Amino acid sequence: MDSNRVSNTYSLGISFISALGGYLFGFDFAVIAGALPLLRKVFGLTAWWEGFLTGTLALGCMAGCVVAGRLADRYGRRPALMVAAGIFAISSIGMAMSGSLTLFMMARFVAGISVGMASMLSPMYIAEVSPAEIRGRNVAVNQLTIVIGILITNLVNYGLADNGPDAWRLMFGLGAVPSVLFLVGVIWLPESPRWLIQNGMVERGTAILQRIGGRTFAEKTVADVHSSSANKSRVALSELLAPGIRAAVFVGIGLAVFQQLCGINVVFNYTSTIFETVGANLDRQLFETVAIGIVNLVFTVVAMWQVDKLGRKPLMLFGSIGLSILYVIIATLLQTGASAGLLSIFVLLAIATYATSLAPVTWVLISEIFPNRVRGLASSVAILVVEKQY
Repeated sequence: MDSNRVSNTYSLGISFISALGGYLFGFDFAVIAGALPLLRKVFGLTAWWEGFLTGTLALGCMAGCVVAGRLADRYGRRPALMVAAGIFAISSIGMAMSGSLTLFMMARFVAGISVGMASMLSPMYIAEVSPAEIRGRNVAVNQLTIVIGILITNLVNYGLADNGPDAWRLMFGLGAVPSVLFLVGVIWLPESPRWLIQNGMVERGTAILQRIGGRTFAEKTVADVHSSSANKSRVALSELLAPGIRAAVFVGIGLAVFQQLCGINVVFNYTSTIFETVGANLDRQLFETVAIGIVNLVFTVVAMWQVDKLGRKPLMLFGSIGLSILYVIIATLLQTGASAGLLSIFVLLAIATYATSLAPVTWVLISEIFPNRVRGLASSVAILVVEKQY
C-alpha cells in the first residue's frame, strides 16, 4: 500500500514538471489580454491588425505541432521538451525588445512554435509515464498548469498596467522566467519509458516503470509496448488511415474541432473588449480577467478530482450542453446592455463549465486513444486542429 503511494507521488511529480509546458501556454495565451490595450496605442492597431496579432500565436502553434511529433518520435520526448523551453525563452525576450509591429509578430509566431510543441508533448509524456488508474488526473495536471499560468499572468498584468506605455515589454519579457525553470526541470526528468522500450532501450525503460508503479506494472507496460510497436519502421502519414488507427485519428480530430467550436477563446482573448461594450472602465476590465483566472483554476482542480471518477464522456456532454445554454444567455445580456456585474456572473459560469469539461478532458482523450507506434504523429495531427485555443 505504501509503495503504491510513493510511486503515485513520483508519477505526479514528474507530471507536474512536464506540465510546466502548459504554464507557457497559459502565459502566452493570457498575456495578450492585458497587453492588448497598450499595444493598441503603441502600434496604432486597427481592428484587423489587432485580430491578426492575437492570432499570430495560433499560427506558430500549428507549426510547432507539425515539428513536435517527428522530433519526439525520433529523438525522444525529453529533448523535444527542452527545445520547446529554449525557444520560448528566446521568443519572450524578442517580444519584449521589439521595436516594430513586424518584429513583435515574428517573435510571437516563434513563441507559438514552442507553445505548440509543449502543448502536444507535455500531455503525451504524462500519459506515457502514468498508470492507467491515475492517468486522467495526471494528464489534467497539464490543464492545471495552463490555468495557473493564465491566473498568474493576469495578476501580473493587472499590477503592471499603470507602469506607463512600455509596461507591455515587461509583461512579455517575464515569460523568460517560467521557460528557464521549465528547461531546468526537464533536464531532471527521465525519458519516457515507453519511448525507450520502443527504441530498444528496454532495461532503462523498465527501471523507470518499476519506480513509477512496481514490477507488475512494468512487466505489463513492456508487454503492451511490444505488442503495439511490433513494426518499428518509420511511421508514414498514410498509416494514420489504416484500419484500427483511422477511427482513433478521426475521433481525436473531432474532439479537437468541437473544443475549438465551443468559442471560449473569445472570452479569454477579448475579455477587455466584452466588458468595454457594457461600459466597464479599464480597471474593471482587467479585474474581470483576474476573476476569470481564479474561477478557471478552481474548477480545473474540480475536474482533476472527478475525471477518473465520473469518466470522460459524462464530463464532455455536461460541458457541451452547459456552454450552449450559457452562450445564449450571455449573447442576450450583451444585446440588451445588461450591467457589468450581471454579465460577469454568466461569463464566470461559462468559464467554470469549460474548465470542468472540455478544457481538460479533450487533452486526456487525445493523449490516450492512440497506439504507441503512431502516438507522436497522430497526436500532432489531432492537436494541430485544436491549437487555435487551449
